[in-house]
Amino acid sequence: MADLHTAERVSAEASDNFVFQRSLLAYCAAAERLSGQVLEIGTGTGYGIRVAAPHAERFVTLDKHRPANLPELQRQAPNAEFRTATVPPLPFDDNTFDFVISFQVVEHIEQDALFVQEVHRVLRPGGRFIVTTPNAPMSLTRNPWHVREYRADELRALLQGPFAQVEMLGVTGNDRVMAYYERNREGVRRITRFDWFDLQHRLPRRLLQLPYDLLNRLNRRRLLRQNRELTTAIRMEDYRIVPADDRCFDLFFVAEKNA
Repeated sequence: MADLHTAERVSAEASDNFVFQRSLLAYCAAAERLSGQVLEIGTGTGYGIRVAAPHAERFVTLDKHRPANLPELQRQAPNAEFRTATVPPLPFDDNTFDFVISFQVVEHIEQDALFVQEVHRVLRPGGRFIVTTPNAPMSLTRNPWHVREYRADELRALLQGPFAQVEMLGVTGNDRVMAYYERNREGVRRITRFDWFDLQHRLPRRLLQLPYDLLNRLNRRRLLRQNRELTTAIRMEDYRIVPADDRCFDLFFVAEKNA
């Protein structure tokens, strides 16, 4: 992996700890609900597989890229199947899975309504879709890698199209987490104060992706150098799942298909 890998792929690098620990909580919270045939959309680096796969009879994980550490992941999760595809659509038959999980993916998908319809299609009656995505009110700046970001009511409306019930939860953090968030906010302000013409919102997002990624990675590493104890002290237990509101970092929704 390159030294300056994309900040959109969550890793265990120390500078990513703030994001990594809350992402790990999402996997642990989802794992408590999982059983039977499970599909994950968006494998990423695969760090969540060892958490979720043991709870499934069969665990299929799908991404447009194969994880670099695939042999290690296969040893850790012998019931996991690794497939590659660009979604939507989904390359599975109707009524195949008991659960579909997808973390920090839907914000990257142009055809989000089709994506949700496809998830609904491949779920069995009574199956559940567990999805996380950044909570728009807590974003510090435009992320040009995201097609869009959702408020809680917007994600609910998207899911309520095909799904019968939607449980609206979110991931929040304690004082230690908020202290890091505020330091991050100040770092972002120092960078964006030079954007006098608001180019972050005016330019096409694809032109901004690489500069954003570089600045985001450098800002996280600067925060690590200046606040190492705070950055590395954050643990999964510093986050919790609560009813969704504007102060949640991520939305954590569970949508159920009619039985």
